Amino acid sequence: MEKVNEILSLLENGQQAKALSYYEEILNQGSNEERFVLGEELFQLGFLEEAKALFQILLEAYPEEGELLVMLAEAEMEIGNEEEAISQLEKINPEDASYPQSLLLLADLYQMDGLYEVSEQKLLQAKKLLPNEVIIDFALGELYSEQGRITDAIKAYKVVAAEQSTVAGVNVNGRIADNLSAGGAFEEAIQFYELAIEEKVEINTVFNLGLTALQAGQLTIAINRFEEVKTLDPSFQSLYLYLARSYEQEEMLQEAYETVLEGLKHDEFNKELFLLGGKLALKNGIEEGAEKHFREALAIDPEFAEAVLLLNKLFLTQERFEDIIELIELMDSQDIEEPQLLWDAAKAYQGNENYSVALNKYQEAYTFFKELPDFLYDYGYFLLEEGKRQEAAEVFNSLLEKDPSNEEFIEIVQRLTSGQ
Repeated sequence: MEKVNEILSLLENGQQAKALSYYEEILNQGSNEERFVLGEELFQLGFLEEAKALFQILLEAYPEEGELLVMLAEAEMEIGNEEEAISQLEKINPEDASYPQSLLLLADLYQMDGLYEVSEQKLLQAKKLLPNEVIIDFALGELYSEQGRITDAIKAYKVVAAEQSTVAGVNVNGRIADNLSAGGAFEEAIQFYELAIEEKVEINTVFNLGLTALQAGQLTIAINRFEEVKTLDPSFQSLYLYLARSYEQEEMLQEAYETVLEGLKHDEFNKELFLLGGKLALKNGIEEGAEKHFREALAIDPEFAEAVLLLNKLFLTQERFEDIIELIELMDSQDIEEPQLLWDAAKAYQGNENYSVALNKYQEAYTFFKELPDFLYDYGYFLLEEGKRQEAAEVFNSLLEKDPSNEEFIEIVQRLTSGQ
């Protein structure tokens, strides 16, 4: 083994060329024991082709040795030769001690290819052979989680968690929590996230706990956990949007807006953060800031219809009808189909006293909003002002059907039908 140790020492010291010259000696003239040990070590160090060559020579001497076939298959997997890896694994005799490991590797390969049913079959076959091996239950949990089979995934992970809390560096309670959260069981998910954090504080787990608490409406927990994420890593970009939303739901509007501004220093191309900033600026009475944020969101994504709609809403309150028309024309030029834009256009052209175009827009919008009282109210009064009594009567009759005791609508319908 002296030559093997010398090769490893040379590699550690960066003398790769000399190490590989000695490697050739073992490859061609070394003992099988030297080849086996060196192959294992080189595989761990990432010298995959060199390890593969050693395993292939060993298999010439021991063609049915399952452990060697597994090691060669793992090397092929790391290199990216998936089909060759499968070919090697399928050579292993079911009576071989390495057979269960080969089933796990095959399951992993088939899962990577999206062949979930075959992968599950291999794992269940392995579980029959080793019913108490939690790594198999963990692999099943991973497979089911990827498939979205949440109940099955949680069941498998809980079997693992009863024996050990970590597998291959993965926090099992965190996995359970992720699946519970994905399934909408937020309260239970929070409990498992807290267990995971007790074992080890990982920033993604803390963030996911905050996000789940936000979804559950437990805003104090959400804020505390998001603040913890900020302490752990202030550049964790995703946190600012959700921390701001948590503050907003707690009616802490100034804190929410300041959080957005802080987040934009770390992520200046986040359109959702700019959008929320605009909404919060409006709630804080900062109309100029709101417009700036909405326009910045549009600069990032010119097809961002929600930003346009919020700008239009702001401009309507400011009676900036030309600005609304300009935005709508921008959306039209990009073939953005958003029914609300028709309604906005109708009100903008009405405000600009371009009544014929306004009527056309109202008529187009009617197809989408004929059941919406707010739209019918706007449309009905526009028709009244334009002297279109019959059409107005139809619209106010629709409103009256939705609100039969509304005296305003009753009076208008009576007036229109009586000819007054």
